[in-house]
Amino acid sequence: MIERQVAVANEMGIHARPSSMIVQTAQKFKSDIVVVKNGAVADAKSIMSVMMLAATRGSMVTIRASGIDEADAVRAIAGLFEKKFDEQ
Repeated sequence: MIERQVAVANEMGIHARPSSMIVQTAQKFKSDIVVVKNGAVADAKSIMSVMMLAATRGSMVTIRASGIDEADAVRAIAGLFEKKFDEQ
């Protein structure tokens, strides 16, 4: 299992479009992937689960993956957060 903590830096937080980007990215991997915020665990392959985290700007979340391609999965999803989901 690999995990990485990242900050939500985009202005609007994790709303529908960033949630969709997380899910689309997660579905490319075979690993089990979750996003954790304050103890709440969201399946990264479920848009409703990710949206229910209600992660606002400044929130810290942990991306956790377990499986054959776990390192690549965590790196790809963390990259979305780092580039602020392409929001300006």
